Amino acid sequence: MLVPIFTLKLNQKIFPRLVTVGHYDGRHPSLTAATNGGKVFIHTPHRRMSSPSPSTTPTARLSVSSSDSDITLLSIGQHVTSLAAGKLDPELNQDVLVVGTQTNVLAYDVEQNSELFYKELPDGANTILIGQLADMSKPLAFVGGNCAITGLDHEGQDSFWTVTGDNVCSLALADFNSDGRNELLVGSEDYDIRVFQGDELYAEINEAEAVVALCPLQGDKFSYALANGIVGVYSGQERFWRIKSKHQPICMAGFDMNEDGVPEVITGWSSGKVDVRSSQTGNVIYKDTFSSTVAGIVQADYRLDGKEELICCSVEGEVRGYLPASMGMVSQQHSLSLGPESKALQELTKRRQNLTMELKNFEINEKVASSKDPEGEVGVSGPMGVIPASTMLKTEFGVIIPDGDAQGNVSPHIELAVVTSNDTIIRSVIVFAEGLFEGESHVVHPPPSKLSNTIKVPLFPQKDTPVELNVKVFVGQVSSTQYHVFEASRPLPRFSLYIPCSVDIQPRPIGTVTFNLSERLDRLKSWIDDSFMYAPGDDAVTTPTLSVAYLSLRTNSPLLMTMDPAQIGKTTLHTDDMDLAGDIIQSLATYLGIEDLEVVAEFPKHMEELRSVLSQVDEYHKVRQRLTAEMADNSGVIRNLVVRAEDARMMNDMTNMKKAYMQLYDLNKDIVTGYKIRSNNHMELLECLKIVNQAIQKAGKLRVGRPKAKVISGCRTAIKNKEVETLFKIMRSGAN
Repeated sequence: MLVPIFTLKLNQKIFPRLVTVGHYDGRHPSLTAATNGGKVFIHTPHRRMSSPSPSTTPTARLSVSSSDSDITLLSIGQHVTSLAAGKLDPELNQDVLVVGTQTNVLAYDVEQNSELFYKELPDGANTILIGQLADMSKPLAFVGGNCAITGLDHEGQDSFWTVTGDNVCSLALADFNSDGRNELLVGSEDYDIRVFQGDELYAEINEAEAVVALCPLQGDKFSYALANGIVGVYSGQERFWRIKSKHQPICMAGFDMNEDGVPEVITGWSSGKVDVRSSQTGNVIYKDTFSSTVAGIVQADYRLDGKEELICCSVEGEVRGYLPASMGMVSQQHSLSLGPESKALQELTKRRQNLTMELKNFEINEKVASSKDPEGEVGVSGPMGVIPASTMLKTEFGVIIPDGDAQGNVSPHIELAVVTSNDTIIRSVIVFAEGLFEGESHVVHPPPSKLSNTIKVPLFPQKDTPVELNVKVFVGQVSSTQYHVFEASRPLPRFSLYIPCSVDIQPRPIGTVTFNLSERLDRLKSWIDDSFMYAPGDDAVTTPTLSVAYLSLRTNSPLLMTMDPAQIGKTTLHTDDMDLAGDIIQSLATYLGIEDLEVVAEFPKHMEELRSVLSQVDEYHKVRQRLTAEMADNSGVIRNLVVRAEDARMMNDMTNMKKAYMQLYDLNKDIVTGYKIRSNNHMELLECLKIVNQAIQKAGKLRVGRPKAKVISGCRTAIKNKEVETLFKIMRSGAN
């Protein structure tokens, strides 16, 4: 168990994931967290003061807590959605507190009790990270919001902007590719971890749920946590390990708890548990438990004794600090030894246990097989016998298209057929696949009356992503009590729910993407064979051109692709699905090793929809401005009415006092109604901005490398300048 070196009971609620530590005077650490009432509390035990530092600016927001003189409260006035502290101004040797809400970002100088900047961000601020990215000359506050990431400098200027596929949940800076420079890791609600090198998308990692936490460890290693209870570690794009819990991970940190030079993965859970896991194996080294949900994990020299502590906070305001354990304590507690001899011993011990269990099962089967039934016949070939040594397992994929007489609303799907090579029966099949099933596994267990040597498992891929299926099959005789377990792995192609169709299919898609591909036809044919369930017919490949057509079983829309090497490899995709076109191009670029790719894209339907959305965005902005002006006017009227009512009360003029308060009552109802309208307007604006950001992301996904970054940057500039036609031109050709 972890033993804390100090425990604090703060009389403040702490919101989950909204905890940080800042050195606001450059020396003393201050625990900072969001609390009730749209406020942020700052706990500074080493600098007791009766009142915050005086400020000559009208933006002073700090006040001393009435319950604890070590705590000052920063009034935000809105629900806090994100929080970060760090050195944002390179010329100042002190941290800045950055607070995000649903509509704004506030950078605050706690020492001077004044605002540095207050910036409106319609995309919101779901998470904030302060740091320096790649070759940027100064640190930025990276704000993840509604499908967009904005980088703000210490003056509040936009120095970085890019888009993602969905709302941003987590951010981290790590040397992902071991080049000595930080990349930006972005976790989002669409189950992806995206890696940005500068403003260019460097890599994408598909996961099984929303990525709620990211944490750099050492070198190219980083840990991640998903909303469904999964925690794991990656080294670059290679996953080291992962575990799954029934509880939800809230926060993560990297901290060398056993002083072996390698940071461990510290995770705080919704159950109140804090566990310390080896970043190498995922084994639990230490753990502790709070009485309520863990809100945040940070590290700092909070006792000012020269030693960094791991600081864990619960939502009830309990704070515990932990020091790293000595190596002697680690060996006494036999928590973990990462030496090569110990790891080899652990692996051999585990293998021995598995082999012992397997031998025991064989002995039981052999005993049953050699036994005699009441009539004196040996049961070797009977139902209780072992399976023949020649038993083989075969797996096949097929596409199932239900006909009109099918019962229920069964959609087209992939069917995995598992068959044994003889008359043995399959008792159960377990299929493990990330992102394919709820819970990531699916079990088929037929009733005894329907046992056979064949089982068919339906698969319903929701996205066009490659999936590795790990299948475990229990094979035996009809009355077996012990079963042989076969294991098999099968990759499911990325575009599995597409079947070949005629290139003359009507109606033809009106959306097109055209680009030059300097590759041989056989290389493109090889990519098709690798990415689709079924290869195109023999008549699809002709000399010297390639022409293939597929039909999507999800949308029943066609996809056509042609390539003519005689025209400098001119390749054209015909599809009305902009997402599909982007997936095709990204898959092609990865398979063929393409670094930069320019395209010309024509998607009339998408552009008309985007034009309509942009028009709605303008209307929502106008309504927002009008409501803001009305609210400001009403504030002035309220002040006047309150003064009039109080004057009447002091003069014992009850008639005018009642009249003033009745006007206040009516005005208050109008303000409440206006607030509801403003709130609904804001939510609708967010949805429209999400569509706009996703359209920019789709346009970028049609390109590869530098052209992709150029398109995203150009689209951002066009939107800021309200140049709609320029925006469409950039999305079409990549240049304005």
